[in-house]
Amino acid sequence: MGLSPRGACCIAAAALWAQPAAAQTALVDLSLEELGNVTITSTAKREQRLADAPASLFVISADDIRRSGVTRLPEALRLAPNLQVAEVYTGGYAISARGFNANSANKLLVLIDGRSVYTPLFAGVFWDVQDVALEDIERIEVSSGPGSTLWGVNAVNGVINIITRSATATRGTLASVVVGNQESAQMLRQGWTLGGGGDMRLFIKHTTQERSETAAGTRVEDAGHLLRGGFRADWGRSGAERFTLQGNGYRGNHGQPLPGSINITGVDFALDTITVSGANLLARWEQPLGGGELSVQGYLDRTVRANPPTFDERLSIADLELQYTLRPTPEHTLVLGANHRRSRDQVGHGAPEFAFLPARLDQAWTSLYAQDEMALAESLRLTLGARVERNDYTGNEFLPNLRLAWQPVPGQLWWASAAHTVRAPTRLDRDVYIPAQPPFILNGGPDFRSETANVLELGYRGQLSPAVTLSATAFHGDYDHLHTQELAPSGTTVYFGNGMRGRVSGLEAWGSLQAAPWLRLHGGLTLLRPRLELKPGSIDTADSVAAAEGAMPRRTWRLRAALNLPREGELDLVLRHVGALSAPSVPAYTAVDLRLGGRLSADVDIALTARNLSGSHGEFTDLQTRTEFGRTIQLQVRMRWQ
Repeated sequence: MGLSPRGACCIAAAALWAQPAAAQTALVDLSLEELGNVTITSTAKREQRLADAPASLFVISADDIRRSGVTRLPEALRLAPNLQVAEVYTGGYAISARGFNANSANKLLVLIDGRSVYTPLFAGVFWDVQDVALEDIERIEVSSGPGSTLWGVNAVNGVINIITRSATATRGTLASVVVGNQESAQMLRQGWTLGGGGDMRLFIKHTTQERSETAAGTRVEDAGHLLRGGFRADWGRSGAERFTLQGNGYRGNHGQPLPGSINITGVDFALDTITVSGANLLARWEQPLGGGELSVQGYLDRTVRANPPTFDERLSIADLELQYTLRPTPEHTLVLGANHRRSRDQVGHGAPEFAFLPARLDQAWTSLYAQDEMALAESLRLTLGARVERNDYTGNEFLPNLRLAWQPVPGQLWWASAAHTVRAPTRLDRDVYIPAQPPFILNGGPDFRSETANVLELGYRGQLSPAVTLSATAFHGDYDHLHTQELAPSGTTVYFGNGMRGRVSGLEAWGSLQAAPWLRLHGGLTLLRPRLELKPGSIDTADSVAAAEGAMPRRTWRLRAALNLPREGELDLVLRHVGALSAPSVPAYTAVDLRLGGRLSADVDIALTARNLSGSHGEFTDLQTRTEFGRTIQLQVRMRWQ
């Protein structure tokens, strides 16, 4: 369904200002001081205050998401200044932290309520199917830097931990309708109380996205839709026995971006519609035990993806994790855990010139981990951790980390860390062959080993005054055994190898200013300095150094102003800048987004959101096929009933 910008503006303006005057609401629910007391779990895999977390961690709150006006999870992640988010085509994204971004970005671990959405096909995320109901999200914890000790291999440059609200917090009925010139969405949620002290919710969401265009005005056949539904049930409360059962299912399709065909060994194959479907079921039990807490979590995940002509995949994953958090004293916390994960992957192909071999592969990952946090002095804490994880490609990987946190005065935290982390091989590194039968032009990567990184960090987090907060982290990573495409001695065959190494240094910083009771300002900045090179003996045929460095914007920044208006209105203005990319060549751009929101009644909200008011821009891929994202406008109405 489409809505003209002029019509949406008229509707929104009339709805927002034709209300009776009301007392002005608080800008957000929490003061800057209270924000430091927000409970997070990503850094220590246990509950702790954000102000005490010795890590580069940014929290996107439910109120941040609501006031941004976004309707898709990847767009919500743009709120984190320590992420690089690039929309490749409508619904398709490249997302990373600290560089190494690509369509198949593979150094960032993403979890939704403890369920990893990483795929062993390429160690990344298919963002086009991560269409969670944003109204159900409690917070998103974005931790940049190594997280492998607690979260496993592939948490090299960061962890995105998406945490949804308990069913207890979502009782009643919620309906949301979005109409716009590029996207429409409808969501319905129902929550109610169960017997035995439990609560449950059900939801269904449908999203439709329109076709995009290139800078030359060429239509890109990337339109699509996705239907998703799910449930969550919770029993118990914090500090007592708790049990959660939740599940999701989805089905949809979308077109592929330009070009309209792909050439494999001189043969052109048409790019047909991508179809996707999947379902998952997760159970988690938590129980106080012996001065600590025992947690057992298991989930099943099934995904089906047809990506003609290159591959169609049927992937099943089973994952089981046990964790025991022990607190011998208030100054000492020990986390012990074990994880076992199995997958069954079946990959077919429509083009006989291309294949994953073997077509079917069963894999297993097993790990043990421990992290010990202790007080060395009243203001000094030491954290030591290590994980041993075994995979079928490279055997055992050792993942240690050390963190030191110093709190000279309340509200001021200095910290430093050192960690070794790896990105384990995937099917895309080892099992890709062109053509599907010998003699091979691309002969897989039979000896591809894990990519490694040794990372040092120095950070600060604190409240400089009652009105100002600041977080800043300087980091330096030494990377080795990075992915390259090597020429075999025969001179006619290439294979995937580990012929690149280098360093990436940078700075991440963000802060908030409560300029007035009705105005809060947020700002964030990321600077990157990559220095990559081929290792001696490498004969790289894919210009891997230029491709890796070129996809890293050297500078990104964003400014956000959140204002409370009379008559319970809200105005949010975002200015975001992304530096230029050199491979592919993408100019720098600055985008302006605006949201105007308010209440029609106590149970009905309305908001008008306009994006890219500064004009159209591209964010990724070469000029000839680059999607240009222009001005969009959408109107959203939310209604609640008890």
